[in-house]
Amino acid sequence: MALARVGYLGPEGSFSHEAVLTLADVEPVACASIADVLAGVADGSLDSGLVPLENAIEGTVSATIDALVFDYNLVIEREVVLPIHLHLLAKAGVTPHDVTRVSSYVHALAQVRGYLAGLGHAQIEQTTSTSEAAREVAESSEPWAAVGSKIAGSLFGLEIIAADIADHPGNATRFVEVGRGAIAAPTGNDRTSIVCFQDADRPGSLYGILGRFAARDINLTKLESRPTKLGLGDYCFVIEFDGHVGDDIIGDCLADLQAHLVRVKFLGSYPVTGEGSSDRREEVGEARRSAAQWITSLRSRIRD
Repeated sequence: MALARVGYLGPEGSFSHEAVLTLADVEPVACASIADVLAGVADGSLDSGLVPLENAIEGTVSATIDALVFDYNLVIEREVVLPIHLHLLAKAGVTPHDVTRVSSYVHALAQVRGYLAGLGHAQIEQTTSTSEAAREVAESSEPWAAVGSKIAGSLFGLEIIAADIADHPGNATRFVEVGRGAIAAPTGNDRTSIVCFQDADRPGSLYGILGRFAARDINLTKLESRPTKLGLGDYCFVIEFDGHVGDDIIGDCLADLQAHLVRVKFLGSYPVTGEGSSDRREEVGEARRSAAQWITSLRSRIRD
């Protein structure tokens, strides 16, 4: 049986490459950009794609979320959370004091601002990925350096000349695997992502959206506004919450939103990495069962 072709932001040695290697029974396919990954999934040349969605330090990866919201009708099938360790990579014999240029992907550079401030003599350059930066350093005769992963250094023959240079500890990136339409089966520990487009900008419109979730005890895990690109001040809302579209309460909430308030774009229901939502849903379920029993006991006292 042929392995599933999964695209990722290449070349080899990128953090996206590390993330895709955590998936079983797949053929990793390096792509030049996030847009190329998503386009390959959309046109069928790739079975799926693994793209970065959110970083613990820099937040949402706008190239990914905007493409999923506006450019493609793809569905998130799963998430992969990868701890991120950023190092300064250079050829043997080069020291941080020698470096004249530091390059990396824009999000990686943003995560090491403090360290780079101490290299005031070095020029900062953006590349399409952390591994592309490492490759450029390996091919150059200049005393350049790249911000990237240990695996990128090994692949391109570079040494770590400064280790773990991120400005904040606990750095991690959440990647999502996207496909052409199939929704992942519910596991009991799931997350759903949607986009809500307002039909009009009026007072209380966001409250009207969020109230649907609050009334059903649905726990929101993320709320973000994104410009619709239709005009200044025109925004949509990206919402993530515990639960699966296959759950009755989630389906009821989405139908309510679609029918009464906004246009909803479904981005996927998929298993959560780690623990949390299943315990929360069980607590909510128990509270609702207890409330239902209370109502039943009251109704039993109504006179004939």
